[in-house]
Amino acid sequence: MFTNSGRWSGLLALLFLLAGCQAAYFNTMEKFGIHKRDILVDRVEDARNAQEEAKEQFKSALEEFSSVLGFHGGELQDKYEKLNDAFENSEKRAKEVSDRIDSVESVAEALFDEWESELTQYSNKNLRQTSQRKLNQTRKQYKQLLGVMKRAEKRIDPVLKVFRDHVLFLKHNLNAKAIASLQSELVSVESNVGRLIRDMERSINEADRFIKSMSKE
Repeated sequence: MFTNSGRWSGLLALLFLLAGCQAAYFNTMEKFGIHKRDILVDRVEDARNAQEEAKEQFKSALEEFSSVLGFHGGELQDKYEKLNDAFENSEKRAKEVSDRIDSVESVAEALFDEWESELTQYSNKNLRQTSQRKLNQTRKQYKQLLGVMKRAEKRIDPVLKVFRDHVLFLKHNLNAKAIASLQSELVSVESNVGRLIRDMERSINEADRFIKSMSKE
């Protein structure tokens, strides 16, 4: 049986192992001429694409929910299964978005730590100051990007919870009366999904600006 200290030791060991793997990965990539800056741009692109796919998936889930509530005959079970599939796909897309944002954060932290430490290696004051200004500018751009990404990410879970509640409810109450009882929820769901999509679009646009600014340099 593990003690609290044992559990913490195991967790710390895992974190150090992961950090070591990450460092080894970055070092290997640099040997092939691919630096942290390049990896950051690639991962921002991946995060942007994941948000684009998630945005479309949530639109699809909303359409399926509206379709169920607008049921006027036909096979209700089929409509429910489509809604359930849309919800499950939305969960997968949501996880992909979070994973991609985490990967952006990990390489950005490594890049800025390396950049900061290298400033002390300059003997030329002017070059060091120029590099410092560039670091500050890139950090500012990145901080703005991450803030917008995180804001969009926070919108996801409340929307998923609403969809999950409705899918679970319909699973055991698949009848006209139950569907009618959810009619009043549609406007709220549409509003929440709409806010999520708008925030995702802002995040996608911010990612495009960040990628463009990094590519110019």
